[in-house]
Amino acid sequence: MEHPILFISIILEKLGLPVPHGPVGHTILEQLCAPYMTYTWLVMAFLFVVSKLTLGNLEMIPGKGQNFWEIVVGGMDEFFADNMGREMTDKFFPMIATFGIYIAVANLIGLIPGFMSPTASINTTLALTIIVWVTHHVIGFSTHGIGYYKHFIGPMWWLIPLMLPIELISNFARLLSLSIRLFGNIMAKETLLGILFMLAGAFFAPLPIMILGVLVSLVQAMVFVLLTVVYFGQAKEHAH
Repeated sequence: MEHPILFISIILEKLGLPVPHGPVGHTILEQLCAPYMTYTWLVMAFLFVVSKLTLGNLEMIPGKGQNFWEIVVGGMDEFFADNMGREMTDKFFPMIATFGIYIAVANLIGLIPGFMSPTASINTTLALTIIVWVTHHVIGFSTHGIGYYKHFIGPMWWLIPLMLPIELISNFARLLSLSIRLFGNIMAKETLLGILFMLAGAFFAPLPIMILGVLVSLVQAMVFVLLTVVYFGQAKEHAH
């Protein structure tokens, strides 16, 4: 996506900051001003402001804003506890819930003309995936110690030559499946919307795709969170 389309690029130009002509610039400053970085900061600022406005004064009788967050946070907490257990939920809820809310908002922001979804960049999705992948192995080793290797060798010793390569490949494939699934779906949504806006007009023609884009954005956030919970839960379990 060329930079003149993007809303933040206009602000960067007014501030005298570089605007990269593509996903990533050549200098460090251009990389920091790349669209996926600037729109990540915009999503972070949006979540901070919204949470401050809606949760600044917690009340016994919640208003609409507090009610919304209680439903969202309470629903995620219950779902995580059912799939990971209460102990794991208490420990990792802030991280997984933050990822889920950030991905959902980052996916949806690309539906606004002039804005870009940070998750339409492989840099963003791969960074999130690496954190999840490393964390689930940390959980495995901290829970089982060196015995965590049993998750990769199969139930019987004579199956090790067959099971070990399969398990290692499938585990490393999680890096690709999590990152590319999210990136591919959001990038496809933005590309399709861009084509429709140019060919069919900026009003009713892209509307069905935008409605579908809302669904895709929320589903992809749910899938990322669901797989994260599953990976964490599997690392905690004993090898079978």
